[in-house]
Amino acid sequence: MNPNPRAERLAWAWGGVGRPAFVGGNRVELLQGGDELFPRMCAAIAAAEREVWLATYIFDDDRAGRAVARALSEAAERGVAVQLVVDGFGSINTLGRLRALLGAAPVRLEVFRPLDRWWAWLQPGQMRRLHQKLCAVDGRCAFVGGINILDDRHDPNHGWSEAPRLDFAIEVRGPLAAQVQVTARAMWARANLGHGWREELRSVLRSAAPVDQTLDLLRRLRSRGPRPDAGASSEPVAAAFVVRDSLRQRRAIERSYIEAIRGAHTSVDIAVPYFYPGIGFRRSLRQAAGRGVRVRLLLQGKIDYRIAALAARVLYDELRAHGVRIFEYTPAFLHAKVAVVDSDWATVGSSNIDPLSLLLNLEANVVVRDQGFARALDARLEQALAVSQEVSGAPARRGWRGWLQRGFVAWCATLYLRLAGISGRY
Repeated sequence: MNPNPRAERLAWAWGGVGRPAFVGGNRVELLQGGDELFPRMCAAIAAAEREVWLATYIFDDDRAGRAVARALSEAAERGVAVQLVVDGFGSINTLGRLRALLGAAPVRLEVFRPLDRWWAWLQPGQMRRLHQKLCAVDGRCAFVGGINILDDRHDPNHGWSEAPRLDFAIEVRGPLAAQVQVTARAMWARANLGHGWREELRSVLRSAAPVDQTLDLLRRLRSRGPRPDAGASSEPVAAAFVVRDSLRQRRAIERSYIEAIRGAHTSVDIAVPYFYPGIGFRRSLRQAAGRGVRVRLLLQGKIDYRIAALAARVLYDELRAHGVRIFEYTPAFLHAKVAVVDSDWATVGSSNIDPLSLLLNLEANVVVRDQGFARALDARLEQALAVSQEVSGAPARRGWRGWLQRGFVAWCATLYLRLAGISGRY
């Protein structure tokens, strides 16, 4: 029996895209930091003809934030439909200033799970945050990555620094951009539910054509399998948009990592600031190193949250004992969430490798199967590894102290997830 088309469209509007599938015909470009991302994003917004959708965790009012806000306002003033959604926790300190930056421009701003009243902190689901960083323009151009609308040298908690944080995004033009737009719209709609959901519902059902086109595209792609054809050219490339949500894609990003690591033949390189994966993820890393694959992790050396650093470091000895090499990045804050496997598979996105990202927050990554793109990211990672400190010395046998440390961190993670409404082994 065919699904109800109205129900299916509504599920897409509020539940994100379907199961990830590789689609060809995309042109992708790696962007490092806001210095490369924001001029490109603002230019795309300036060229918008119909609509702009932007979703972010943090939208600051520094130089970068003002430039993006100005681009959004100018687009809205010339008649482009501009929708912006920010997270209620990530942008809690800048919301008033953001509204002032937008001024009287008809930008439709929504706040995902706002914390504007003290009792909002007690509502169910407040620990699940919008952590995606998405921008889609006219369904043809999109930006996905880990970069907030925030200056590279500014940290909301630690102030300004001379060196820019290490972070990445990807610009994509082609069929994948339509999927990014569907998800960005879904995030805006979910934030809008509390006070304007009836209007949004009518809008979703009226605008069936764009959503139906995207659904038809994915249905055709699912029959092609998880990899592009062997003869696929390097440009345009095959890529997949992978979303972690609490509906149908609870472990999609984690699964994409594990599948790639299990299939690795020569190398696995991962850069991520917050690292405390589950049992299955750690096992895949250990097994890859055990069969001769070079496995390297680039983690934080300049610490912003001590509990997160402790969580990562209690795993060092376990992983290093199995041949996994660990490096700490010290020149600046590390915020990148990227990986390269076999110089053929690469991912760039918003997801850390910890319980918050893998099991709780709303996240989005792009996976690219292309040697040219993977090698470009590989080169950036090699530059970062060259100025990092490798954790050296024989892995310690910590005995009961090590077990106690790991047990304490695991208990904290489990308690947090249970309070957030998630149970089960991690």
